[in-house]
Amino acid sequence: MKAKSYPTKNDLPASLRKKMITLLNARLMDSIDLQTQCKLAHWNVKGPDFIALHELFDKVNGDVEEYVDLIAERVVQLGGVADGSIQSVVAHSHLKPYGARGGAGREHVEALSSALAAYGKLLRVAIDAADRAGDKDTADIFTEISRGTDKWLWFVEAHLQAAR
Repeated sequence: MKAKSYPTKNDLPASLRKKMITLLNARLMDSIDLQTQCKLAHWNVKGPDFIALHELFDKVNGDVEEYVDLIAERVVQLGGVADGSIQSVVAHSHLKPYGARGGAGREHVEALSSALAAYGKLLRVAIDAADRAGDKDTADIFTEISRGTDKWLWFVEAHLQAAR
């Protein structure tokens, strides 16, 4: 099925815009998946570090929600249609299913840090792809999101690195 697009006076060539819309929509689906995983961690965490992790996971989610919006808006700026339906996310996300099933804080820290690391890797690939294609603005958006993702990975992983 051909994706709908709209005319725009954006001076990037149509073929480049089409390529970037596809790349952006792929990362949009991953971002929505990551946001859902953040909320699963936030809702279900239990244990002695409950309040610290509950609040941390919510802060991570807040930034990921902004990433979702930033990516979706770039799709539309380029004349595309943001594809963030749950059906598309389920069918096309590159992230593994959320890894925690219990409530233990460490289990959620492991699961969310793994998701953040995988997401960060996807972003770095997207930075390179957008840069090689010649869309510096899209590469910059992915770079901004990559920096934020690495920060949150650091914050979450710190809970695994200290001995108890």
